[in-house]
Amino acid sequence: MPPLITIGVYEFDLPSFLAALHAHDVGLVIDVRQRRGVRGARYAWANARRLQAALEEARIAYSHHRELAPTTELRHVQYAADDRLGVGKRSRAVLDPEYRERYVREILDRADLDALVAELPAGRTSALLCVEADPEACHRSLIAERLHERYGLPVEHVRPA
Repeated sequence: MPPLITIGVYEFDLPSFLAALHAHDVGLVIDVRQRRGVRGARYAWANARRLQAALEEARIAYSHHRELAPTTELRHVQYAADDRLGVGKRSRAVLDPEYRERYVREILDRADLDALVAELPAGRTSALLCVEADPEACHRSLIAERLHERYGLPVEHVRPA
């Protein structure tokens, strides 16, 4: 089985992001964001059109899997938990248990992961992409966990240096 990494946008700039992808021989970036924009000039490179252009120039394929993104309602469950704990989206360290349970039940259990796995390039690494720097604070870790359990994909979580 081809390896899988997870990677976020926060704390990367475009050169270090592309360097991390190249270091892991990534052939496909799988974007699992609902909205493919990131606020602020610092992360403008990660907005869908710019990111896709940069990946194309780097000879890395791109695929958007919106069906794996949490719904707006589900994201609000996590935001409420963040508010209760007094943490911001960019400083979150873990996912709320209710969010985790609902994401798995409402999104992941219904997803056609066979189709996703069929997309993975043979002999190359694929990368699950979202925004959070820490995979433990992001739904991409739940997707990666399921792919590892169900298909035996080796998973590595890539963090900014």
